[in-house]
Amino acid sequence: MMKNNKVVQQHVQSQSSSVGYSEGDDEEQDTWNRQLKSTGYEQEPAIRSPTIRIPAIGSPSPDDAGGAYERIDHSPWNGCTLADFVMPFFLFIVGVAIALALKRVPSMKYAVRKIIIRTLKMLFWGILLQGGYSHAPDDLDYGVDMKKIRWCGILQRIALVYMVVALIETFTTKLRPTVIEPGHFSIFSAYRWQWLGGFMAFLIYMITTFTLYVPDWSFTIHHDHKSESFTVECGMRGHLGPACNAVGYVDRQVWGIKHLYTQPVWIRLKACTLSSPESGPLRPDAPSWCRAPFEPEGLLSSISAILSGVIGIHYGHVLIHFKGHAERLKQWVSMGVGLLIIAILLHFTDAIPINKQLYSVSYVCFTAGAAGIVFSAFYILIDVWGKRTPFLLFEWIGMNAMLVFVLGAQGILAGFINGWYYENADNNLVK
Repeated sequence: MMKNNKVVQQHVQSQSSSVGYSEGDDEEQDTWNRQLKSTGYEQEPAIRSPTIRIPAIGSPSPDDAGGAYERIDHSPWNGCTLADFVMPFFLFIVGVAIALALKRVPSMKYAVRKIIIRTLKMLFWGILLQGGYSHAPDDLDYGVDMKKIRWCGILQRIALVYMVVALIETFTTKLRPTVIEPGHFSIFSAYRWQWLGGFMAFLIYMITTFTLYVPDWSFTIHHDHKSESFTVECGMRGHLGPACNAVGYVDRQVWGIKHLYTQPVWIRLKACTLSSPESGPLRPDAPSWCRAPFEPEGLLSSISAILSGVIGIHYGHVLIHFKGHAERLKQWVSMGVGLLIIAILLHFTDAIPINKQLYSVSYVCFTAGAAGIVFSAFYILIDVWGKRTPFLLFEWIGMNAMLVFVLGAQGILAGFINGWYYENADNNLVK
């Protein structure tokens, strides 16, 4: 029993570190660690499985494999492929981890400071890795033109969601119940402030998406030492297509069109290429927006992504307050199925299509529902049935998620996998 308790304690500390808390020598840090160790998690074997292993799903592998298997790459626009689950699954588990790490907040000042520092670290690394400074894996030189630096990216979105959800959890410490009243929906009312934060993000996203007027806009592309300008005609509201949506308009206004991602996946749409859904040369009659930049991790879509973190933190709250396997699974599975049903209805009625690039509400529901079901499945396999050994690799990946991300972003992971081949370099583990 003592050995198992130490193992669980190490996992809890590792997971809390992943959302911004780590060992330190000062008195405040010692107080924090003593509180964390006394929360009772060492009695909960659930902590050592889904909360750590599911981040492995957020590894860069689907994106890398998309180059060889286009059909698992990001959907060109509406729809959802394997790669489209990566970001929301990661945000989901960030929410779960926040609930566990902030179960006790002995010093609000210290907690806020650590949250802000962690957020700034993720923003820095995100801009460094995806802002254009690093040219890997295509080139091994470094440097970026500040007139064209990309401000948004994967880590930046994670940083925003983490900061908002963690600060709400911290500031509402004194409003949390120690015991949940009986009833299936009592857990929702007990953490109403977290859901209010998610609802505010939902309102901002929906109102902006469907009411903001999008005018005509222009862009210029440079190639072969010459420039070519294009104009996209819009003049509408509530459009959910590639050309005239509010998500892209907000990013063009806030960041500037030169600071957006220059290789959007919509270039694989049928309207842009005859090779769809794979990459290929542009059609002669391709609309002008096929050549335009678009930010898939932009400001408005990142506000919508806060909902993924809020749903994740709810799963963490269930893990904390409900002690029996059956009670936890009832809460998790019912919510997961409910979210999937909402997403399917919104998508197939064409009300709000599932769309990763826009981070639509139906996409939030669909991916969060899937994450909840996968989370529950891992819980059954590992914590109920005790099948831990087959998932030790996932555990390592989950505990070293930042390392895996850097290896993927710099092309090191893909290079290592593709570096093992037989007779011909094209005959490797991927192709």
